[in-house]
Amino acid sequence: MYIKNKYLFFFLFFASINYSQTLSLKEAIKIGLENYGSIKAKNNYAKAAKENLGQSHRDYLPNFNLSAQQDYGTINGQNGVLYGGYNSLTASTSGPTLPQQNWNSAFGALYLVNTNWDFFTFGKTQEKINLAKVDVQKNENDLKQEQFQQEIRISSAYFNLLASQRLLISQQNNLNRTEVFKRTAVARVKNGLLAGVDSTLASAEVSRAKIALNLAKNLVKEQNNKLVDLMGVAPHDFITDTVFAKKIPKNGLFNNSIKDSLHPLLQFYRAKIDYSDQQVKLYKRFYYPTMSLFGVLQTRASGFNSNYASDLNSFNRNYWDGINPNRSNYLVGIGITWNLVTPFKMSKQVSAQRFISQGLQEEYNQVERELKSQLNLADDKIKVALDNYAEAPIQVNAANQAYLQKSTLYKNGLTTLTDLTQTLYVLNRAEIDRDIVTNNVWQSFLQKVAASGDFDLFMNEL
Repeated sequence: MYIKNKYLFFFLFFASINYSQTLSLKEAIKIGLENYGSIKAKNNYAKAAKENLGQSHRDYLPNFNLSAQQDYGTINGQNGVLYGGYNSLTASTSGPTLPQQNWNSAFGALYLVNTNWDFFTFGKTQEKINLAKVDVQKNENDLKQEQFQQEIRISSAYFNLLASQRLLISQQNNLNRTEVFKRTAVARVKNGLLAGVDSTLASAEVSRAKIALNLAKNLVKEQNNKLVDLMGVAPHDFITDTVFAKKIPKNGLFNNSIKDSLHPLLQFYRAKIDYSDQQVKLYKRFYYPTMSLFGVLQTRASGFNSNYASDLNSFNRNYWDGINPNRSNYLVGIGITWNLVTPFKMSKQVSAQRFISQGLQEEYNQVERELKSQLNLADDKIKVALDNYAEAPIQVNAANQAYLQKSTLYKNGLTTLTDLTQTLYVLNRAEIDRDIVTNNVWQSFLQKVAASGDFDLFMNEL
């Protein structure tokens, strides 16, 4: 009857949860990796870095500009000097220098094709491409380490939910036992075989067991909500796979390897260092000049005739005559641009970036030390968890035998309710320990996986 009640409660409780469903750990991880916000964000950052790499390749292409303008105005010229100034607007007019102002006006046009190509930059272009490549790697490694961390977080939350649900069953079993000896106590009190205080004490034990059960229900809900948040799904009540309560990992518990090329977090920090070092290389390239090829094809049109300087009436205000091109020029050349002050300016930026690289290296070293420490701690936890795992069944069997013995003696009036209650406490504690020790083995193993960086080590145990 006790066993039937146990499984009947388990079925009724989880069947009563709206929209409940059994969720495997693999499915929880898959859903979490697809839906979690930070992973989706970093996936977009990685895509953006790839697009920037494509842009850096295209930056090497020459510029090719087309320009056309059509104007209407006067062409009074004036002898004198002119400087356009910084961030100022200028307008120029080509015409004769007349002794006085006149307001003759006509249409004119300018058609221009301009191309220029920085064909040799002393490595600046290539270093920009290399920097974009490292940035792609950095963002991809950031995505991988975020996915790895999320796999660990989801797995841990899943085991916490499993433990809370197993604890709920134990508390229900404890409530069932208290109700049994309460009924026994009440019957014997009515028959005058026991003092009335036994009935009162039994009722108190039932109330205590109900409170513990309600707390267990709250714990289940809290752990379920944490898992829902990590999976990035709408609120939902899940039932965990109880297979993890019946077995422990077999093959990867004491694998102590940890490699720079393996752990996603170390890969990410290494990529950050590489990115900073690449920035140093790019900044140093700005010490050097840039060599360019350029070419211009220009066609002009004007409503002023060629003899306008001697005949001020020799112009035409007709629009089509003013924009019809009749003079062309071309220009091709090669040039070099070198700001000699740039090395002096950039030297401090190079020095600053080198310090950043050293700082990132120190962060890398610190993370590496922490991972090794965590790996050693996880091994110790695994050993303790395995020892407890071996002891838990012994504790439960002994506590159960003691409870059955005291329960039988109590029913026959050979012991007190206080003695029976004491064995009930021991049995309840033993069952809780049993529910937790298997879960602790998995959690300790998960800590080891988090420190080693090889999640396949964990997945192979599922």
